[in-house]
Amino acid sequence: MFKYDKHIPNLLTLLNMFSGIMALLHAVLGQMELVLMFVCLGIFFDFFDGYVARMLNVSSNLGKELDSLADVITSGMVPGIVMFHLLFWSQAESNYSMSFFHFYLRNTTSENGFDIVPTLPMLGFIITFASAYRLARFNIDKRQQKYFIGLPTPANALLICSLPLIWDSNPTNWIGFALGNSWVLLGITFLSAYLLNSSIRLFSLKKDTNGFKYNWARYVFVAVSLVLIIALKYLAVPIIFVLYFLSSIFLKSQLGLLNILENLDLKEK
Repeated sequence: MFKYDKHIPNLLTLLNMFSGIMALLHAVLGQMELVLMFVCLGIFFDFFDGYVARMLNVSSNLGKELDSLADVITSGMVPGIVMFHLLFWSQAESNYSMSFFHFYLRNTTSENGFDIVPTLPMLGFIITFASAYRLARFNIDKRQQKYFIGLPTPANALLICSLPLIWDSNPTNWIGFALGNSWVLLGITFLSAYLLNSSIRLFSLKKDTNGFKYNWARYVFVAVSLVLIIALKYLAVPIIFVLYFLSSIFLKSQLGLLNILENLDLKEK
């Protein structure tokens, strides 16, 4: 092993963090296409830092903790700010306000020196809190090696960050009207927080070492996802999200059947 091999996975993790910071800056500015681009880039680095660490046999507790810190930014803070924007825009589009009170931000360029900000969009940060809690729970859960318990934060971040682009692409149909509704967005927010910390088992895209029969469903999922992205662009993300849950249920039943058949083979031998 070379002297600096142990730093390569951590460098990839820091690139994930940098991507998250860039996404964060663009999220604050409301530049959602760039947000999604940098989130995807961060998730790419997040996937390969662990892969490289295992390949070089340099996995460490430092890398594990650094990975979670990077994910809190890329897959926690960013989707929280995106949902803040969505809720804020939904209030601006509607003729009523669901906020019981407002707070004021200092703005010397406005007429009265302040900007009025409704409190409802602040609920978008429930996603950030739920993501941070999920990441902390993941670090101490020894079961989540070959599968996830609860929705992975990168998958959740992709879903949330795709919503404003779907809304912008479909402003006049039922999808646009739904995503412009504060109640729908609040429902997505609370559902996201629940799924992140649920006990639902979902498969990991990490390749199983037991051969093709344990991995073919993953290959099919990736292939179908790529086709959907090419055909539907942003709208493909929520469809892939649902497909991920259905594939996990199917894969779980498939693995259970394979284990039963293998046990029968062992008994016959």
